[in-house]
Amino acid sequence: MSEKVLTGMSGGVDSAVCTYLLKSQGYDVGGVNCHFYKGDEAFMKKQEIDTLDAKRTADMLGVPFYVFDLTEEFTEKVIGNFIKSYEQGETPNPCIVCNRYLKFDSMLKKAQQEGYDKIATGHYAIIEKQGDRYLLKKGLDSTKDQSYVLYCLNQHQLSHTLFPLGDMTKQQARDIANEIGFSCAGKHDSQDICFIPDGDYASFIEQYTGKSFPCGNFVNTEGKILGQHKGIIRYTVGQRKGLGLALPAPMYVKEKDVINNTVILCDNNTLFTRELEATNINFIPFDCLTSPIRVKAKVRYKHTEQWATVEQTGEDSFRLVFDEPQRAIAKGQSVVLYDGDYIVGGGTIK
Repeated sequence: MSEKVLTGMSGGVDSAVCTYLLKSQGYDVGGVNCHFYKGDEAFMKKQEIDTLDAKRTADMLGVPFYVFDLTEEFTEKVIGNFIKSYEQGETPNPCIVCNRYLKFDSMLKKAQQEGYDKIATGHYAIIEKQGDRYLLKKGLDSTKDQSYVLYCLNQHQLSHTLFPLGDMTKQQARDIANEIGFSCAGKHDSQDICFIPDGDYASFIEQYTGKSFPCGNFVNTEGKILGQHKGIIRYTVGQRKGLGLALPAPMYVKEKDVINNTVILCDNNTLFTRELEATNINFIPFDCLTSPIRVKAKVRYKHTEQWATVEQTGEDSFRLVFDEPQRAIAKGQSVVLYDGDYIVGGGTIK
């Protein structure tokens, strides 16, 4: 009997090609479109279109199609975490939280309840089995590699997941979509956080919570007042534009003091640091570190990997020391560790 795989179908090119490839390889395939959030009228209209696009592809391929309502879990674990993190002066990455708790946890559990053995997604990454461990590798297409946002996957999740696009380029996937005649072949990739399509995080948080975040002081590292900010959630570490200050030299957000409602500014050189602590950690090739190891690490999705040494400092924490100082390391972002093309693991920067 063929292995049963349920593909997460967003209505886009990647998940459509993912479903096609798995069926071509002999898997017993189904497709599912997950509803994560109930937003405004424009958002709900887009979600409806995406669901119809996904169903159209599933019908064309002759595979069963499901819709999973994960809005309750998404509201609690993704949106709740996002807002709490911003209120604490952090810069969260909701896509990583969604992968950890929704796409590869809740969706997997629901798929297994429907009788499927595994799930699949259109992520550009590679899962490889070595001995008794499942490893995660970068996708072949370096411009689309999504391994950074997948570092949090555990062994159970990796062992029940397939990434059919990991060893191909985005252009190859789009070529297949055009060749098959998928209606979504020309559809643009989604770029924004799904529940904040306009990118205005502060307005979303204020409208969602009903709270207002009062003005406060911009100060330098010595505590000298430089002007007034418009609410602490409107600023991120490393930001220079949009401060609304006339200063004799460029200054950047160094950190946010939530208790005193101040945004601390500094010059560019002061943004650099060598060390960080991370919590909520996950390792992939092993369960824990018994001694320090050398890795390459990146502190945000578009950061270039840099050499560092990592040492586990507790059951759920590690300390990372870069060889060279790195710019604008932000609390709440994820630091991801690499050994060549393999993901060692990562954690949330604290």
